[in-house]
Amino acid sequence: SYGTPDDLKQLVAAAHLRGLMVLLDVVYNHFGPDGNYLHVYAKPFFNSEVPTPWGAAINFDAAGNRTVRDFFIHNALYWIEEFHFDGLRIDSVHAMYDRSKTHFVDELALAIRNGPGRERAVHVILENHANDAARLVRDTDRQPRLASAQWNDDVHHAAHVLATGEIEGYYIDFSINPLNQFGISLAQGFAYQGEPSVYADGNPRGTPSAHLPPLAFVNAIQTHDQIGNRAFGDRIAQQATAAGGAQALRALVACVLLAPAPPMLFMGEEYAASTPFLYFCDFSGDLAAAVTRGRRAEFGRFARFSDPGVRDRIPDPCAESSFVRSKLDWRERTCAPHDNTLALYTGLLAVRQRELTPWLGEAQSGNWSRPAPGSLRISWPLGAGHRWHLLAQLAGHAGPRSLADTLPGRTVYRSHAATDALPAWSVQVAIEVV
Repeated sequence: SYGTPDDLKQLVAAAHLRGLMVLLDVVYNHFGPDGNYLHVYAKPFFNSEVPTPWGAAINFDAAGNRTVRDFFIHNALYWIEEFHFDGLRIDSVHAMYDRSKTHFVDELALAIRNGPGRERAVHVILENHANDAARLVRDTDRQPRLASAQWNDDVHHAAHVLATGEIEGYYIDFSINPLNQFGISLAQGFAYQGEPSVYADGNPRGTPSAHLPPLAFVNAIQTHDQIGNRAFGDRIAQQATAAGGAQALRALVACVLLAPAPPMLFMGEEYAASTPFLYFCDFSGDLAAAVTRGRRAEFGRFARFSDPGVRDRIPDPCAESSFVRSKLDWRERTCAPHDNTLALYTGLLAVRQRELTPWLGEAQSGNWSRPAPGSLRISWPLGAGHRWHLLAQLAGHAGPRSLADTLPGRTVYRSHAATDALPAWSVQVAIEVV
Protein backbone atom coordinates (compact mmCIF):
# COMPACT_ATOMS: atom_id res chain seq x y z
CA SER A 1 0.00 0.00 0.00
CA TYR A 2 1.14 3.52 -0.76
CA GLY A 3 -0.87 5.10 2.07
CA THR A 4 -4.24 5.62 3.73
CA PRO A 5 -7.54 6.87 2.24
CA ASP A 6 -6.78 10.31 3.70
CA ASP A 7 -3.37 10.25 2.01
CA LEU A 8 -5.08 9.57 -1.30
CA LYS A 9 -7.47 12.48 -0.75
CA GLN A 10 -4.48 14.72 -0.06
CA LEU A 11 -2.80 13.54 -3.25
CA VAL A 12 -5.86 14.46 -5.32
CA ALA A 13 -6.11 17.85 -3.58
CA ALA A 14 -2.42 18.54 -4.21
CA ALA A 15 -2.86 17.74 -7.90
CA HIS A 16 -5.83 20.10 -8.11
CA LEU A 17 -3.73 22.92 -6.63
CA ARG A 18 -1.34 22.40 -9.53
CA GLY A 19 -4.06 22.45 -12.17
CA LEU A 20 -4.09 18.69 -12.70
CA MET A 21 -7.12 16.44 -12.97
CA VAL A 22 -6.89 12.94 -11.46
CA LEU A 23 -8.81 9.94 -12.81
CA LEU A 24 -9.09 6.53 -11.16
CA ASP A 25 -8.95 3.20 -13.00
CA VAL A 26 -11.75 0.95 -11.72
CA VAL A 27 -12.56 -2.71 -12.49
CA TYR A 28 -16.26 -3.56 -12.34
CA ASN A 29 -16.36 -6.69 -14.51
CA HIS A 30 -14.94 -9.09 -11.90
CA PHE A 31 -13.59 -9.41 -8.37
CA GLY A 32 -10.03 -10.40 -7.55
CA PRO A 33 -9.16 -13.99 -6.57
CA ASP A 34 -7.90 -13.19 -3.07
CA GLY A 35 -9.72 -11.66 -0.10
CA ASN A 36 -13.14 -11.51 -1.75
CA TYR A 37 -15.89 -13.68 -0.27
CA LEU A 38 -19.06 -12.35 -1.87
CA HIS A 39 -19.46 -15.65 -3.71
CA VAL A 40 -19.85 -17.34 -0.31
CA TYR A 41 -22.46 -15.14 1.35
CA ALA A 42 -23.97 -13.13 -1.54
CA LYS A 43 -24.49 -15.56 -4.40
CA PRO A 44 -27.06 -13.30 -6.17
CA PHE A 45 -24.14 -10.97 -6.94
CA PHE A 46 -23.16 -13.43 -9.65
CA ASN A 47 -24.82 -14.96 -12.69
CA SER A 48 -23.72 -18.60 -12.71
CA GLU A 49 -25.20 -19.10 -16.18
CA VAL A 50 -22.54 -16.83 -17.70
CA PRO A 51 -18.98 -18.12 -17.23
CA THR A 52 -16.03 -15.75 -17.62
CA PRO A 53 -12.25 -16.14 -17.26
CA TRP A 54 -12.73 -14.92 -13.67
CA GLY A 55 -15.61 -17.25 -12.77
CA ALA A 56 -19.33 -16.49 -12.86
CA ALA A 57 -20.19 -13.11 -14.38
CA ILE A 58 -21.24 -10.16 -12.24
CA ASN A 59 -25.05 -10.13 -12.12
CA PHE A 60 -25.98 -7.00 -14.03
CA ASP A 61 -29.14 -8.43 -15.64
CA ALA A 62 -30.50 -11.52 -13.82
CA ALA A 63 -32.81 -11.70 -10.80
CA GLY A 64 -31.69 -9.37 -8.02
CA ASN A 65 -29.53 -7.24 -10.28
CA ARG A 66 -30.82 -3.92 -8.90
CA THR A 67 -28.81 -4.30 -5.70
CA VAL A 68 -25.72 -5.29 -7.66
CA ARG A 69 -25.98 -2.34 -10.05
CA ASP A 70 -26.51 0.08 -7.16
CA PHE A 71 -23.48 -1.36 -5.37
CA PHE A 72 -21.18 -0.46 -8.24
CA ILE A 73 -22.84 2.86 -9.06
CA HIS A 74 -22.49 4.04 -5.47
CA ASN A 75 -18.89 2.88 -5.45
CA ALA A 76 -18.22 5.08 -8.49
CA LEU A 77 -19.97 8.05 -6.88
CA TYR A 78 -17.99 7.45 -3.69
CA TRP A 79 -14.68 7.94 -5.46
CA ILE A 80 -15.86 11.12 -7.15
CA GLU A 81 -17.74 12.69 -4.25
CA GLU A 82 -15.54 11.65 -1.30
CA PHE A 83 -12.09 11.66 -2.90
CA HIS A 84 -12.86 14.35 -5.50
CA PHE A 85 -11.51 12.32 -8.40
CA ASP A 86 -12.22 14.03 -11.71
CA GLY A 87 -13.37 10.89 -13.44
CA LEU A 88 -13.08 7.14 -13.81
CA ARG A 89 -11.53 4.88 -16.40
CA ILE A 90 -13.84 1.84 -16.68
CA ASP A 91 -11.86 -1.32 -17.35
CA SER A 92 -12.97 -3.98 -19.86
CA VAL A 93 -16.45 -2.74 -20.73
CA HIS A 94 -16.56 -5.43 -23.41
CA ALA A 95 -16.32 -8.07 -20.66
CA MET A 96 -19.44 -6.88 -18.82
CA TYR A 97 -22.30 -9.21 -19.70
CA ASP A 98 -25.59 -7.29 -19.56
CA ARG A 99 -28.71 -7.87 -21.68
CA SER A 100 -30.73 -5.19 -19.88
CA LYS A 101 -32.52 -2.49 -21.86
CA THR A 102 -30.12 0.01 -20.31
CA HIS A 103 -26.63 -1.42 -20.06
CA PHE A 104 -24.99 -1.04 -16.66
CA VAL A 105 -22.20 1.14 -18.09
CA ASP A 106 -24.74 3.54 -19.57
CA GLU A 107 -26.63 3.74 -16.27
CA LEU A 108 -23.36 4.38 -14.46
CA ALA A 109 -22.36 7.15 -16.86
CA LEU A 110 -25.77 8.82 -16.50
CA ALA A 111 -25.58 8.62 -12.70
CA ILE A 112 -22.27 10.48 -12.82
CA ARG A 113 -23.47 13.04 -15.37
CA ASN A 114 -26.69 13.74 -13.45
CA GLY A 115 -24.93 13.70 -10.07
CA PRO A 116 -21.51 15.22 -9.44
CA GLY A 117 -21.16 15.93 -13.16
CA ARG A 118 -23.73 18.71 -12.86
CA GLU A 119 -21.43 20.72 -10.59
CA ARG A 120 -18.04 20.18 -12.26
CA ALA A 121 -16.34 18.42 -15.13
CA VAL A 122 -16.30 14.68 -14.44
CA HIS A 123 -15.06 12.29 -17.12
CA VAL A 124 -16.03 8.69 -17.81
CA ILE A 125 -13.36 7.01 -19.93
CA LEU A 126 -13.95 3.54 -21.36
CA GLU A 127 -11.78 0.61 -22.30
CA ASN A 128 -13.95 -1.24 -24.79
CA HIS A 129 -12.56 -3.61 -27.40
CA ALA A 130 -16.01 -3.71 -29.01
CA ASN A 131 -15.49 -0.17 -30.37
CA ASP A 132 -19.08 0.85 -29.62
CA ALA A 133 -19.46 4.44 -30.83
CA ALA A 134 -22.97 4.77 -29.34
CA ARG A 135 -21.49 5.27 -25.87
CA LEU A 136 -19.43 8.23 -27.11
CA VAL A 137 -22.13 10.33 -28.77
CA ARG A 138 -22.40 14.06 -28.12
CA ASP A 139 -25.41 16.26 -27.45
CA THR A 140 -26.09 19.39 -29.49
CA ASP A 141 -23.90 21.38 -27.08
CA ARG A 142 -20.97 19.07 -27.94
CA GLN A 143 -20.99 17.61 -24.42
CA PRO A 144 -20.82 13.81 -23.96
CA ARG A 145 -24.18 12.13 -23.46
CA LEU A 146 -22.63 9.12 -21.71
CA ALA A 147 -18.87 8.55 -21.79
CA SER A 148 -16.37 11.31 -22.44
CA ALA A 149 -13.96 9.15 -24.42
CA GLN A 150 -12.57 5.68 -25.08
CA TRP A 151 -9.01 4.43 -25.09
CA ASN A 152 -8.31 3.94 -28.78
CA ASP A 153 -6.32 0.72 -28.89
CA ASP A 154 -6.51 0.75 -32.68
CA VAL A 155 -4.04 3.66 -32.76
CA HIS A 156 -1.72 1.77 -30.44
CA HIS A 157 -1.90 -1.49 -32.38
CA ALA A 158 -1.29 0.12 -35.78
CA ALA A 159 1.61 2.20 -34.44
CA HIS A 160 3.10 -0.85 -32.72
CA VAL A 161 3.11 -2.88 -35.93
CA LEU A 162 4.61 0.02 -37.90
CA ALA A 163 7.40 0.48 -35.34
CA THR A 164 8.22 -3.14 -34.55
CA GLY A 165 6.87 -5.38 -37.31
CA GLU A 166 5.33 -7.63 -34.64
CA ILE A 167 2.16 -9.35 -35.87
CA GLU A 168 1.44 -12.13 -33.35
CA GLY A 169 -1.66 -12.21 -31.18
CA TYR A 170 -4.13 -9.37 -31.68
CA TYR A 171 -1.58 -7.54 -33.84
CA ILE A 172 -2.58 -9.94 -36.63
CA ASP A 173 -5.53 -7.62 -37.30
CA PHE A 174 -3.05 -4.87 -38.21
CA SER A 175 -0.64 -6.96 -40.27
CA ILE A 176 -1.93 -6.26 -43.80
CA ASN A 177 -1.99 -2.46 -44.01
CA PRO A 178 -1.09 -0.86 -40.68
CA LEU A 179 -0.44 2.54 -42.24
CA ASN A 180 -4.01 2.75 -43.56
CA GLN A 181 -5.31 1.71 -40.16
CA PHE A 182 -3.09 4.24 -38.40
CA GLY A 183 -4.44 6.94 -40.70
CA ILE A 184 -8.12 6.14 -40.28
CA SER A 185 -7.82 5.75 -36.51
CA LEU A 186 -6.06 9.11 -36.15
CA ALA A 187 -8.57 10.79 -38.45
CA GLN A 188 -11.86 9.11 -37.54
CA GLY A 189 -11.43 7.16 -34.30
CA PHE A 190 -11.72 3.44 -34.86
CA ALA A 191 -9.75 1.50 -37.44
CA TYR A 192 -12.28 -1.32 -37.10
CA GLN A 193 -15.76 0.05 -37.78
CA GLY A 194 -17.54 -3.22 -38.48
CA GLU A 195 -14.88 -5.00 -40.53
CA PRO A 196 -14.16 -8.69 -39.83
CA SER A 197 -11.41 -9.33 -37.30
CA VAL A 198 -9.03 -12.21 -37.93
CA TYR A 199 -8.17 -12.30 -34.23
CA ALA A 200 -11.89 -12.60 -33.42
CA ASP A 201 -12.33 -15.57 -35.78
CA GLY A 202 -13.67 -13.41 -38.58
CA ASN A 203 -16.44 -11.79 -36.57
CA PRO A 204 -17.12 -8.10 -37.23
CA ARG A 205 -15.61 -5.65 -34.78
CA GLY A 206 -16.55 -2.05 -34.10
CA THR A 207 -19.06 0.49 -35.35
CA PRO A 208 -18.76 3.62 -37.53
CA SER A 209 -17.09 6.48 -35.66
CA ALA A 210 -16.43 9.25 -38.21
CA HIS A 211 -19.33 11.28 -36.79
CA LEU A 212 -17.56 11.60 -33.44
CA PRO A 213 -15.13 14.40 -32.56
CA PRO A 214 -11.46 13.68 -31.84
CA LEU A 215 -12.08 14.46 -28.17
CA ALA A 216 -14.03 11.17 -27.95
CA PHE A 217 -10.80 9.16 -28.25
CA VAL A 218 -7.69 8.84 -26.12
CA ASN A 219 -4.67 7.84 -28.19
CA ALA A 220 -1.52 6.22 -26.86
CA ILE A 221 1.57 4.43 -28.07
CA GLN A 222 2.15 2.85 -24.64
CA THR A 223 -0.24 1.81 -21.85
CA HIS A 224 0.10 -0.28 -18.70
CA ASP A 225 -1.92 -3.04 -20.39
CA GLN A 226 0.11 -3.25 -23.57
CA ILE A 227 3.44 -3.31 -21.71
CA GLY A 228 2.46 -5.25 -18.59
CA ASN A 229 0.81 -8.00 -20.62
CA ARG A 230 4.06 -8.70 -22.46
CA ALA A 231 6.10 -11.59 -21.12
CA PHE A 232 9.07 -9.44 -20.13
CA GLY A 233 7.33 -6.10 -19.73
CA ASP A 234 9.51 -4.53 -22.43
CA ARG A 235 8.56 -1.08 -23.69
CA ILE A 236 8.16 -0.08 -27.31
CA ALA A 237 11.39 1.95 -27.22
CA GLN A 238 13.33 -1.27 -26.69
CA GLN A 239 11.25 -3.19 -29.23
CA ALA A 240 11.56 -0.51 -31.92
CA THR A 241 15.31 -0.19 -31.39
CA ALA A 242 15.70 -3.95 -31.76
CA ALA A 243 13.83 -3.74 -35.07
CA GLY A 244 15.82 -0.72 -36.29
CA GLY A 245 12.78 1.46 -35.76
CA ALA A 246 13.94 4.19 -33.34
CA GLN A 247 13.47 6.78 -36.08
CA ALA A 248 10.07 5.31 -36.88
CA LEU A 249 9.01 5.58 -33.26
CA ARG A 250 9.90 9.29 -33.13
CA ALA A 251 7.74 9.93 -36.19
CA LEU A 252 4.81 7.95 -34.80
CA VAL A 253 5.08 9.80 -31.49
CA ALA A 254 4.90 13.11 -33.36
CA CYS A 255 1.77 11.97 -35.19
CA VAL A 256 0.00 10.92 -31.99
CA LEU A 257 0.99 13.95 -29.91
CA LEU A 258 0.08 16.39 -32.68
CA ALA A 259 -3.24 14.78 -33.69
CA PRO A 260 -6.32 16.47 -32.15
CA ALA A 261 -7.36 13.47 -30.01
CA PRO A 262 -6.05 13.69 -26.43
CA PRO A 263 -2.74 11.84 -26.16
CA MET A 264 -1.92 9.70 -23.14
CA LEU A 265 1.62 8.93 -21.97
CA PHE A 266 2.63 5.99 -19.82
CA MET A 267 5.05 6.63 -16.97
CA GLY A 268 8.59 7.01 -18.27
CA GLU A 269 7.56 7.04 -21.92
CA GLU A 270 8.53 10.70 -22.20
CA TYR A 271 12.21 9.83 -21.77
CA ALA A 272 12.18 6.26 -23.18
CA ALA A 273 12.66 4.63 -19.79
CA SER A 274 14.69 1.45 -20.00
CA THR A 275 13.00 -0.10 -16.96
CA PRO A 276 10.37 -2.73 -17.78
CA PHE A 277 6.81 -2.68 -16.51
CA LEU A 278 6.21 -6.27 -15.49
CA TYR A 279 3.02 -8.02 -14.52
CA PHE A 280 3.25 -8.25 -10.72
CA CYS A 281 0.98 -9.10 -7.79
CA ASP A 282 1.19 -9.82 -4.07
CA PHE A 283 -0.30 -13.29 -3.69
CA SER A 284 1.10 -16.15 -1.62
CA GLY A 285 0.79 -19.91 -1.20
CA ASP A 286 -1.15 -22.01 -3.70
CA LEU A 287 -2.68 -18.96 -5.39
CA ALA A 288 0.75 -17.47 -6.08
CA ALA A 289 1.96 -20.75 -7.57
CA ALA A 290 -1.15 -21.01 -9.75
CA VAL A 291 -0.75 -17.44 -11.01
CA THR A 292 2.89 -18.03 -11.89
CA ARG A 293 2.07 -21.26 -13.76
CA GLY A 294 -0.86 -19.66 -15.54
CA ARG A 295 1.12 -16.60 -16.54
CA ARG A 296 3.79 -18.73 -18.20
CA ALA A 297 1.33 -21.16 -19.75
CA GLU A 298 -0.65 -18.42 -21.51
CA PHE A 299 2.39 -17.53 -23.61
CA GLY A 300 2.74 -21.09 -24.88
CA ARG A 301 0.62 -20.31 -27.94
CA PHE A 302 3.22 -17.82 -29.20
CA ALA A 303 6.00 -19.21 -31.39
CA ARG A 304 8.63 -17.34 -29.40
CA PHE A 305 7.64 -19.22 -26.25
CA SER A 306 7.01 -22.69 -27.66
CA ASP A 307 10.09 -23.93 -25.77
CA PRO A 308 9.19 -24.58 -22.08
CA GLY A 309 12.69 -23.45 -21.12
CA VAL A 310 12.02 -20.03 -22.61
CA ARG A 311 8.70 -19.81 -20.79
CA ASP A 312 10.44 -20.60 -17.52
CA ARG A 313 12.46 -17.39 -17.92
CA ILE A 314 9.32 -15.26 -17.80
CA PRO A 315 9.53 -13.29 -14.52
CA ASP A 316 7.50 -14.61 -11.61
CA PRO A 317 4.58 -12.18 -11.06
CA CYS A 318 4.61 -12.91 -7.32
CA ALA A 319 8.32 -12.24 -6.81
CA GLU A 320 9.10 -8.92 -5.14
CA SER A 321 11.82 -8.38 -7.73
CA SER A 322 9.16 -8.08 -10.46
CA PHE A 323 7.68 -5.13 -8.59
CA VAL A 324 11.03 -3.51 -7.80
CA ARG A 325 12.29 -3.81 -11.39
CA SER A 326 9.17 -2.01 -12.61
CA LYS A 327 10.02 1.18 -10.72
CA LEU A 328 11.35 4.07 -12.79
CA ASP A 329 14.96 5.18 -12.62
CA TRP A 330 14.46 8.94 -12.67
CA ARG A 331 18.19 9.54 -13.18
CA GLU A 332 17.79 8.45 -16.79
CA ARG A 333 15.95 11.66 -17.66
CA THR A 334 19.19 13.65 -17.76
CA CYS A 335 21.34 11.02 -19.47
CA ALA A 336 21.79 10.32 -23.18
CA PRO A 337 19.88 9.13 -25.12
CA HIS A 338 16.94 9.58 -22.75
CA ASP A 339 17.39 13.36 -22.56
CA ASN A 340 16.93 13.61 -26.34
CA THR A 341 13.64 11.73 -26.12
CA LEU A 342 12.49 13.99 -23.29
CA ALA A 343 13.31 17.04 -25.43
CA LEU A 344 11.26 15.58 -28.29
CA TYR A 345 8.19 15.02 -26.11
CA THR A 346 8.53 18.40 -24.39
CA GLY A 347 8.79 20.19 -27.72
CA LEU A 348 5.84 18.37 -29.28
CA LEU A 349 3.61 19.03 -26.29
CA ALA A 350 4.58 22.70 -26.34
CA VAL A 351 3.51 22.92 -29.99
CA ARG A 352 0.25 21.18 -29.14
CA GLN A 353 -0.50 23.50 -26.23
CA ARG A 354 0.34 26.65 -28.17
CA GLU A 355 -1.07 25.91 -31.61
CA LEU A 356 -3.75 23.20 -31.30
CA THR A 357 -5.35 23.24 -27.86
CA PRO A 358 -7.11 26.64 -28.24
CA TRP A 359 -9.21 25.28 -31.14
CA LEU A 360 -10.03 21.77 -29.94
CA GLY A 361 -13.50 22.50 -28.52
CA GLU A 362 -15.07 22.42 -31.98
CA ALA A 363 -12.69 19.96 -33.63
CA GLN A 364 -14.26 17.41 -35.96
CA SER A 365 -13.11 14.11 -37.41
CA GLY A 366 -10.68 14.39 -40.28
CA ASN A 367 -10.14 13.25 -43.82
CA TRP A 368 -7.16 11.05 -44.56
CA SER A 369 -5.41 9.94 -47.73
CA ARG A 370 -2.34 8.07 -48.94
CA PRO A 371 -0.86 10.41 -51.59
CA ALA A 372 2.17 8.19 -52.21
CA PRO A 373 3.67 4.90 -50.98
CA GLY A 374 4.49 5.29 -47.30
CA SER A 375 2.87 8.73 -47.13
CA LEU A 376 -0.06 9.76 -44.94
CA ARG A 377 -1.99 13.01 -45.10
CA ILE A 378 -4.76 14.04 -42.68
CA SER A 379 -6.78 17.25 -42.36
CA TRP A 380 -9.06 18.08 -39.41
CA PRO A 381 -11.55 20.98 -39.15
CA LEU A 382 -11.02 22.90 -35.91
CA GLY A 383 -12.84 25.79 -34.25
CA ALA A 384 -13.06 29.38 -35.54
CA GLY A 385 -12.40 28.44 -39.15
CA HIS A 386 -9.08 26.73 -38.54
CA ARG A 387 -7.88 23.51 -40.15
CA TRP A 388 -5.10 21.28 -38.89
CA HIS A 389 -2.97 19.46 -41.46
CA LEU A 390 -0.51 16.59 -40.99
CA LEU A 391 1.79 15.11 -43.63
CA ALA A 392 3.98 12.15 -42.70
CA GLN A 393 6.29 9.78 -44.51
CA LEU A 394 5.97 6.66 -42.37
CA ALA A 395 8.27 4.30 -44.23
CA GLY A 396 11.97 3.56 -44.53
CA HIS A 397 12.21 5.38 -47.86
CA ALA A 398 11.71 9.02 -48.80
CA GLY A 399 8.50 10.34 -50.27
CA PRO A 400 8.23 12.11 -53.64
CA ARG A 401 9.63 15.65 -53.79
CA SER A 402 6.30 16.80 -55.19
CA LEU A 403 4.72 16.29 -51.75
CA ALA A 404 7.22 18.40 -49.84
CA ASP A 405 5.88 21.69 -48.49
CA THR A 406 2.40 21.15 -49.93
CA LEU A 407 0.51 21.74 -46.68
CA PRO A 408 -1.58 24.91 -46.72
CA GLY A 409 -1.24 27.47 -43.95
CA ARG A 410 1.56 28.09 -41.46
CA THR A 411 3.95 25.29 -40.59
CA VAL A 412 4.01 24.72 -36.82
CA TYR A 413 6.19 21.61 -36.72
CA ARG A 414 8.67 19.97 -39.02
CA SER A 415 10.85 17.01 -38.05
CA HIS A 416 13.36 17.71 -40.81
CA ALA A 417 15.14 20.59 -42.51
CA ALA A 418 12.97 22.70 -44.77
CA THR A 419 15.31 22.04 -47.69
CA ASP A 420 14.71 18.29 -47.52
CA ALA A 421 12.07 16.74 -49.75
CA LEU A 422 10.11 14.27 -47.64
CA PRO A 423 12.62 12.11 -45.76
CA ALA A 424 11.91 8.65 -44.43
CA TRP A 425 10.04 8.72 -41.12
CA SER A 426 9.34 12.45 -41.23
CA VAL A 427 6.39 14.56 -40.05
CA GLN A 428 5.19 18.04 -40.92
CA VAL A 429 2.19 19.84 -39.39
CA ALA A 430 0.52 23.11 -40.38
CA ILE A 431 -2.45 25.20 -39.27
CA GLU A 432 -4.64 27.02 -41.78
CA VAL A 433 -7.22 29.76 -41.30
CA VAL A 434 -9.91 29.11 -43.89
